[in-house]
Amino acid sequence: MSIRHVLRAVLLAGPSLLMAAPASAHHVMGGKLPSTWLEGLLSGLGHPLIGPEHLGFLLAVAVVVGACGLSLALPAVFVAAMAAGVALHVIGFAFPAVEVMVALSTLLAGLLIAGARSLPVAAWAALFAAAGILHGYAFGESIYGAETAPLGAYLAGLILIQTALTTGLALAVRRMGTGLAALAPRLAGAAVFGIGFAALIGQLIPAA
Repeated sequence: MSIRHVLRAVLLAGPSLLMAAPASAHHVMGGKLPSTWLEGLLSGLGHPLIGPEHLGFLLAVAVVVGACGLSLALPAVFVAAMAAGVALHVIGFAFPAVEVMVALSTLLAGLLIAGARSLPVAAWAALFAAAGILHGYAFGESIYGAETAPLGAYLAGLILIQTALTTGLALAVRRMGTGLAALAPRLAGAAVFGIGFAALIGQLIPAA
């Protein structure tokens, strides 16, 4: 089996696995506030992986950048905005209904990809920046009130894992040589849309 077939299988199957992940799993440390540098780092590395809506948006960033042949600076836009969102939460900035908006951002990204909407680079950058702030603010909930050392390690973990995932997957998608209108990216977008929709329903109807 060629590397292209393997990548295509991952692109098609990965979102389905995301949808099966528990939507409520948002605490790497079991709800405990990280108190050491190592706990902060592990929490930061794990948080984007255990929240389906967060991981779904990372996949969306990678698919857009890879399939559209865009600059790898775009994932950095998302990651930088995410770090700013964490900082806003840590300093006590009030952001209402952030989990709903996080779900909406994932839903929107999936919808655009599924519909093969090739937006201008500036529009993608604006979407990634806005979503980055929202996702970062949500990540900040798990570190709010922590000491400086675990806080810094947590942020470093978030930056490292999200940079690695978005950049690595974008390069993998680019190697597939498929455009945004191809079947695999559109199916991935549809799955990301489903993840966002499920997360939104979970926020609006907690018992759903």
